[in-house]
Amino acid sequence: MFTTTATIDPAFVIAPVPPRLFGSFVEHMGRCVYGGVYDPGHPAADADGLRTDVLTLTKELGVSVVRYPGGNFVSGYRWEDGVGPREDRPVTLDTAWRSIERNTFGLNEFMAWSRLAGVEPMMAVNLGTRGVEDACNLLEYSNFTAGTRYSDLRIAHGVRDPHNIRLWCLGNEMDGPWQIGQKTATQYGQLAAETAKAMRRIDPDIELVACGSSNERMPTFGSWEAEVLDHTYEFVDYISLHAYFEQTPDNRAQFLASAHTMDTFIEGVIATSDHIGAKKRSRRKLKLSFDEWNLWYESRFAGQDNLDWTEAPRLIEDEYTTEDAVVVGSLLMSLLRHADRIGVACLAQLVNVIAPIRTEPDSAAWRQTIFHPFALTARHARGEVLRVEPVTPTAHGTDRTGAPAVDVTATRDPETGALTLFALNRDEHDSGRLDLRLHTDENLHVVEHLVMGGGDLLATNSQAAPDRIAPRTSTHHEITADSRLTIDLPPVSWSIVRLEPVPAG
Repeated sequence: MFTTTATIDPAFVIAPVPPRLFGSFVEHMGRCVYGGVYDPGHPAADADGLRTDVLTLTKELGVSVVRYPGGNFVSGYRWEDGVGPREDRPVTLDTAWRSIERNTFGLNEFMAWSRLAGVEPMMAVNLGTRGVEDACNLLEYSNFTAGTRYSDLRIAHGVRDPHNIRLWCLGNEMDGPWQIGQKTATQYGQLAAETAKAMRRIDPDIELVACGSSNERMPTFGSWEAEVLDHTYEFVDYISLHAYFEQTPDNRAQFLASAHTMDTFIEGVIATSDHIGAKKRSRRKLKLSFDEWNLWYESRFAGQDNLDWTEAPRLIEDEYTTEDAVVVGSLLMSLLRHADRIGVACLAQLVNVIAPIRTEPDSAAWRQTIFHPFALTARHARGEVLRVEPVTPTAHGTDRTGAPAVDVTATRDPETGALTLFALNRDEHDSGRLDLRLHTDENLHVVEHLVMGGGDLLATNSQAAPDRIAPRTSTHHEITADSRLTIDLPPVSWSIVRLEPVPAG
């Protein structure tokens, strides 16, 4: 067993925990919408066809914001096809995922679902095949009160009150060669800037997200962000990041170090953004919107060009292991560590498609393994994120990554004094002892210690065994009178330890 030391001090605050950090993503892809959030034929569906079991799990997951309707899908989407009487809506081709789109679920259905789920909507506009005018029309339909062409059209569709959507994405992954309407950085930057200016004339209170590069492996990464922000810096509030991580037979150490990679990615985008801000002599500091992140076993995906035209096909319905849950927990820790700059983050996607929630037509929805670290973090990461600098060795087997064996992140509620610790042991062989000095005024005690991992790392949840894998309670901790806390961390594990002040008397 090796030892990691760290100090927890409430005086060293990174930032308040952003409420939008615990977002997700609903795209018209595979069975995320049809057969996922919307399934009129299912016994659990309400009168509007929305699956109530999915709504229940969405609330339990703690999702705060949901991005819609894409993703690649949005770059060829006509939003008008998804509003109005269902019997009048056209059946169209979704060329992003080679699917038949019946358009029976659209903007107004999504907004009704959002209200029931208690989530904030994050709407994306099509800057692939469309542009400024259509983005403004959609905004007018969504947010203008009444008395104009598109606001009155919304009212005619049975929605009297405006949706008042605050958060808007200006397209999606526009540097990707797979993207419908792919653009150069200059083309997209100019279009995004003009779209942003026009949309703000309609509603000056909206928040806008410019597209960053599709991922850090793109040849355009870095230069794309710099060029796009050169055009948009004064007109947008966020630049987006997307990242998916995958374990392959020869990269297990790299997979366990995914959060280490995410840290570097985030810090690179911050540096580029701040460089443009300095170049423009701007006092603004743009936030980051990490609006697609998750684990995706992309090597198993046949690719868009090999798909057959069909309705709601089964696409990338990855089944997640215990080890996957450990890595997802670590990625959430990375997001928390950058709470001063990340204002939005979305786990992609919510249902069926690389998702924490799975459904089938003949059963209730169930939780995948990755559901649990997300739900626990969303529930208990409250108040402020504290700066923690653990002293730890490099993990065995990760010499190529240089990743530390142990990561630690902490949040503290300044009103109650409650402290939540998140700890990762990415070492593949050895248990770790975490030795913490607690520089707090409160006399704290452990109220909960949960662990995922440290056992059968390949176990999964399934339709037949939906509750096989869940966080397990641990008693392997000790807190002393001199405010020292020790926690045992099994190999390849993610842990959450909650402490509260000892009640008076």
